[in-house]
Amino acid sequence: MPSANYRSLLRTPGAAAFFLPASLGRVGVAMTGLSIVWLVHGRTGTFASAGLVGGAFAVAEAVGAPQLARLVDRFGQTRVLPPALLAHAAAVGVLVSLVAADASAPLLVLGGAQAGASVPQLAAMSAARWVHLLRADRATELPTAFALESVGNAVGYLVGPATISALAAAGHPTAGTVLAASLSVGGGLVLAAQRGTAPSPAGDGAAHTRRDHSSLSGAVLVLVGLNLAIGVYFGAMQVSVTAFMVEHGAPGAAAPVFAVSNCSGLLAGWLYGLRRWRTTARVQLLAASGALTAGTLLLPTVGSPLGLGLVVVLTGATIPPLLALFSVLTESTVHRAVLTQAFSWLGSASAAGSAVAAAVSGWAIDSLGPRGGFALTASAAAAMTLQGLVGLRLLRAPERQLTRAGATSN
Repeated sequence: MPSANYRSLLRTPGAAAFFLPASLGRVGVAMTGLSIVWLVHGRTGTFASAGLVGGAFAVAEAVGAPQLARLVDRFGQTRVLPPALLAHAAAVGVLVSLVAADASAPLLVLGGAQAGASVPQLAAMSAARWVHLLRADRATELPTAFALESVGNAVGYLVGPATISALAAAGHPTAGTVLAASLSVGGGLVLAAQRGTAPSPAGDGAAHTRRDHSSLSGAVLVLVGLNLAIGVYFGAMQVSVTAFMVEHGAPGAAAPVFAVSNCSGLLAGWLYGLRRWRTTARVQLLAASGALTAGTLLLPTVGSPLGLGLVVVLTGATIPPLLALFSVLTESTVHRAVLTQAFSWLGSASAAGSAVAAAVSGWAIDSLGPRGGFALTASAAAAMTLQGLVGLRLLRAPERQLTRAGATSN
């Protein structure tokens, strides 16, 4: 059966024991930002304050994630993750208390920033464990493992926000925030307990400092740029589709369109990981980003909610394969001593792009209508393709260096 690839991965000793709790924790991580927005809005009655606190959370997470990952690479997941989880639980508890006490806006923003800075980077740690588990003699299975990771992320961001929205609609925003933190902390603690699959820490501080520079090599900067562009795509698409549906008198259609798009992405990511591709990851990257660009160019031309839904479903199918390819290329270009940090940089870049795009697309829609927002999504996809073309040589060079290094060691 085709799914035997995934079954064989999860049957690897220790694999399911870290992947499943990390996936559960990712649902909590996906819930947290939105839960904070609903928590603050439920108490203050204004989205302005909620947006400020949510923005502080997002910015702090984007800045803090690589710093936490740097500690993980240096000292190991099992040593860093438990105190980080405790700090996150405490930060969320403080924020909930501040909201309950009707604290001032600056205090709420500070509380949101503290919660964001301590978010556990479970996706990056799970990806690093797959590399540690498979790289020695099963490296050809890494693309499948990263596809499974992208599916796990997609599930988290499908289930998490929907759960929070349901709890908020039922009048329980605080319960949503507590549930999000509980899933993140609980999943993270179980992950930290799996010591056998945890990558070895870098150890020597001086050597680790030298290796840190490799995490910001030209190839990694290209990948950071690609993730920044896909973040812009995410942020602009969410606002633009909603605005289009409102303009056409069908505001309730936005949620089903996003749900179907996410499901098409899940299916595409699942199918992508089942196949052993003969073409290189670089060529696949150009093909997938080109397909996304072609799809986004159709967005300004659609004239009905149904037509928009079909295009959004098609473009959504390219996202999980792209995310899996980003991980494949990162693994092939980054020293193992800073791998978690590199994965975190990609996530931070995507989050930063999404945050910026949400604001810029709002301005574009106010000025030009929904098609202004769609123009931003098309620009982001085109920028991704262009960056892939320009950075093709940089993404190729490190793989040759790794091949030579492996031949020398043998």
